[in-house]
Amino acid sequence: MLERSFGLFYYLKQAKNQKEQRWYVYLRITVASERREVSIKRQWTLGRWNSKTGRAAEINEEAIELNRYLDTISNKVHQIQRNLVEDGKQVTAENIKDVLTGKGEKKHFILEAFQEHNRQMKALTGQEFAPATLTRYKTACTHLSSYIKWKYQKVDYEIKDLNYEFISQFVFWLKSERKCGHNAAIKYLGNFKKIVLECMKRGLLSTDPFLGFKSKRNEVIPVALTKEELIRITKKKFDIERLDHVRDIFLFSCYTGLAYIDAYKLRNTDIVIGIDGGMWITTTRQKINSSTRLPLLPNAIAILAKYQDHPKCVIKGTVLPVLTNQKTNSYLKEIADLCGIRKKLTFHIARHTFATTVTLTNGVPIETVSKMLGHKSLKQTQHYAKIVDLKISEDMNLLKEKLQLA
Repeated sequence: MLERSFGLFYYLKQAKNQKEQRWYVYLRITVASERREVSIKRQWTLGRWNSKTGRAAEINEEAIELNRYLDTISNKVHQIQRNLVEDGKQVTAENIKDVLTGKGEKKHFILEAFQEHNRQMKALTGQEFAPATLTRYKTACTHLSSYIKWKYQKVDYEIKDLNYEFISQFVFWLKSERKCGHNAAIKYLGNFKKIVLECMKRGLLSTDPFLGFKSKRNEVIPVALTKEELIRITKKKFDIERLDHVRDIFLFSCYTGLAYIDAYKLRNTDIVIGIDGGMWITTTRQKINSSTRLPLLPNAIAILAKYQDHPKCVIKGTVLPVLTNQKTNSYLKEIADLCGIRKKLTFHIARHTFATTVTLTNGVPIETVSKMLGHKSLKQTQHYAKIVDLKISEDMNLLKEKLQLA
């Protein structure tokens, strides 16, 4: 196909009813005897044009800039010709013109790709993904849609047009218009980045728009209950049954480190006899699909025994009558008020409490704690050690004050 005669030539063409001296620059593409014309959307004066060379005749900045642009177009046409040959497609003037002008080229849009990703994730929710993960990706997609409407007045945005400015302005919009905190904005950006990387792998985007963009989260030290607060919740007597149930399940997580979804799904078959002859939990964390194996402390075993005949547990085959996450956290706020705890009590604080107050503070090695939490790397566990360091610092400061008073 390369043997066919191939030629490019630029010329000026006067538009209909055009009386001005500046005419439009056209490119004539010739393959064999076939010709096609393409306007390159530039204008030039007839008296300053060399019709033999098909270039601006003068030597000044304006003419040099136009001639360079024409060379760029020529290089692009030659690349299109090579691509057609490599793809086994016929090299014709019509085909070259279609590619050059974008005619017939399928356009790919980022929201469309994001929504397709979320549809596939929904189909795998419960197997490979937690429901909360799907919710976060859906929210990120909604934010992206709102941003595109706000910034570009469009319902979608072409993938090939994504660049650094789009990314940086999206983060700015999340913080300024959506009032997201820094870490929340970076989290949504991470969801979006996954879609962009998939588009790059599919060849829909040639350069990484995230290149050079720094997206580091600010470190947040997790909140945990102190030993005194844990005892206060344990000893509190509740007249309302629902509060008593939620307190017990919260305490179970304090002594096992299970996240809400893992406590919710915990079944009798997940309780086994371990290597030491005691009761162990052996399950898979839904959030990151990692294995968790840990021996049960007496406090946790007592809670399991309390609910082994609970109707809800018997029907569902679970070991605890766990309510919805929303109701659980709502009742935990009541429990915190009744126990005089000023911290914003959520179920996830139980996991933090297990990692720090129950284990690390009592001398359990961080490597062991990491395994029991189901972390894939020790780095995930290290930020819990900082809570212990803060507690040591507070205790030492109290000691300093006592020594000064002595």
